[in-house]
Amino acid sequence: MKRIIPIGAFALAIMSAGTSFASSEDRCNVPMAEWQPVDALQQKLKNDGWNVNRIKTDDGCYEVYAIDDKGRRVEAYFNPKTFDAVKTKIED
Repeated sequence: MKRIIPIGAFALAIMSAGTSFASSEDRCNVPMAEWQPVDALQQKLKNDGWNVNRIKTDDGCYEVYAIDDKGRRVEAYFNPKTFDAVKTKIED
């Protein structure tokens, strides 16, 4: 279960107005026709210094298993249209 803990009066006002917040997975709600090729994401990450082990799709996102530019193991989710990072898990 996801919980939203409002911080400050602004967040409290938004919640009382009935506004809902999108989960990270909702940011990957992109029609397939608008997806960029997986090869383009792999090249972008390589240019950023990542060593990509695997890219797959999960809940409408690209899910990437890689070693980042700092040598850490990373599981990251990217919007397939914009390549914006949606969620990142870093193993210490």
